[in-house]
Amino acid sequence: MQPEAWRDSDLFRLLVQGVRDYAIFALDPGGHVVSWNAGAERIKGYAAGEIIGRHFSTFYPQEDVRSGKPEWELRVARADGAIEDEGWRVRKDGTRFWANVIITALYDDGGELRGFGKVTRDMTERRRAEQQLTDRRRLLAHLVEAQERERQRIAWDVHDDTIQAMVAVDMRLQLLARRLPEEHRGALDQLDGAVRATISRLRNLVFRVRPPGIDRQGLRDSLATYLADTSMAGEIRYALEREPGEDAAITIFRICQEALTNVRKHARASRTVLDLSTVDHGFLVRVVDDGTGLPDLDPNAGHFGLIEMRERAEASGGWCTVSASGSGGTVVEFWLPDVRP
Repeated sequence: MQPEAWRDSDLFRLLVQGVRDYAIFALDPGGHVVSWNAGAERIKGYAAGEIIGRHFSTFYPQEDVRSGKPEWELRVARADGAIEDEGWRVRKDGTRFWANVIITALYDDGGELRGFGKVTRDMTERRRAEQQLTDRRRLLAHLVEAQERERQRIAWDVHDDTIQAMVAVDMRLQLLARRLPEEHRGALDQLDGAVRATISRLRNLVFRVRPPGIDRQGLRDSLATYLADTSMAGEIRYALEREPGEDAAITIFRICQEALTNVRKHARASRTVLDLSTVDHGFLVRVVDDGTGLPDLDPNAGHFGLIEMRERAEASGGWCTVSASGSGGTVVEFWLPDVRP
């Protein structure tokens, strides 16, 4: 071996042995440990003298050993050149950790199998964080679903009970107006006008709580009605390849509703554009205004409306961002997956 090659080989050995974030070790063709680095000792708990010579199935849970998983992984690595896997592994003290594992078959220049290289990374903390995020999103999805059911119940109750009762009062007032002397009709007309105005406000309230257009007429008409109700000049560019399902339509409407509410209250915009398109097997929506912009565009900074938009999107498996537009206004952009087959 040339001196330069010796130095390169020695440096590589020192590099592998010194790595602590990854367990890097070699197996002989039968799967027995023949080398051990500092990362392997830290992650798996064995000193080199305790593990070299033992079969690598030592690191697998008993259920995997009984099913023959270690031997199967070597067969696949031998046939395909390498195999990558994630699953539970066992430390020296018996505790389990979630590992990402890559096993690579090592052949010499003559094509003979000399053994395997194995790299293991402890992914327990990442998996725990991902599980916590999944649990949080699942809980949020349940809360959103419960909120929508409650909104629907309130909307039906107001429509079927309160509004119908007010309509009946209005009809009675009209009948009464025909029987009263002329001098009392002015006061009765004022009362009748107040009742009709109340009915109108209640119907607007019902629409905001649970837009009936989503159930009966679809998402586009509901958005158009709400946009008109904000008294802002606006445009809806609707280029969806197919209509969203009910849950996705409700989520899209709610995020747009919150975005338009922010525009109306804070942006002082003269025009708003809602752009809906199909992207990456999902629904991409952009709400763009030409207003003054929001003073705080960070959804994590405590602005409840921005947090709610983001969490609604994430609960549906999507994402939501808020940024400044080129014209100085604000862009709310979000994407939801189309989960229907």
